[in-house]
Amino acid sequence: MTQKQKIFQRQIFITNEHGSWVFLLSPLFIGIFAGQSWSLDAVILVLGALVGFLIRHPITIAVKVLSGRRSKADLRPAGWAILIYGFVGLLMVGGLVLRGLSYLLILAVPGIFVFIWYLYLVYNRAERGQMGIELVASGVLALSAPAGYWIGVGGLSGLGWWLWGLTWFQSAASIVYVYLQLVQREQKQIPSLKDRFRLGWRAALYSSFNLLAAILLSAAGIIPTWIFAPYLLQWGETFRGIYNPAVGVKPTRIGIRQLIVSSLFTALFILTWRI
Repeated sequence: MTQKQKIFQRQIFITNEHGSWVFLLSPLFIGIFAGQSWSLDAVILVLGALVGFLIRHPITIAVKVLSGRRSKADLRPAGWAILIYGFVGLLMVGGLVLRGLSYLLILAVPGIFVFIWYLYLVYNRAERGQMGIELVASGVLALSAPAGYWIGVGGLSGLGWWLWGLTWFQSAASIVYVYLQLVQREQKQIPSLKDRFRLGWRAALYSSFNLLAAILLSAAGIIPTWIFAPYLLQWGETFRGIYNPAVGVKPTRIGIRQLIVSSLFTALFILTWRI
């Protein structure tokens, strides 16, 4: 069977944006562990979130085909992927509704609008290097944190919104920092210390704001006392990267390092939330 005849193609069914997984899984796991959501409801939520995340890729490919950016041969496998993910997604939506969790579906509405915005950029070949939409999209993905938490505590809770903000701001700081490193890698030589901090001021601002906010919120008794620790990890990594710029470093290495930091952040957040 030739490549054109294949229906199930891995590169169409599975996104090649490996680093983006952490922006979904980190808030999702944090919400579930914070709410101790060990139930069938949590399984339905995880599966629903996963297929909602996965369906983006074949839809994006279909839009690229329609805009002339990809071969028409990709349209059929993309269509099958959309049908399969869509069917599973509908099953998960039905499961949430039947189990009295239909209020969680409102959290998916912002994602629909942001995804339409993204597809518009894709159609016009303008999606690359758009940090703004990535920051907004990370906020949409972070809505899985309150969803997981609310399932665990059995209903709406203001603490779930705090989890949303805490996880979104971490994702935002991570994105800004990676963009900084991608700019650094294009430099011919290591700049002066003054220029390094002038280039990295935004990344420093994001991570410093997050750390300070975590300290103040914990001091006010709104969140657990030691929750500042994971933000200290990202803050330290950011200033390390500003002081030691990634000149000439491959993008893959930059992505893997930040993936490790984000994974450690998630584990540390879950640990300190329970202390």
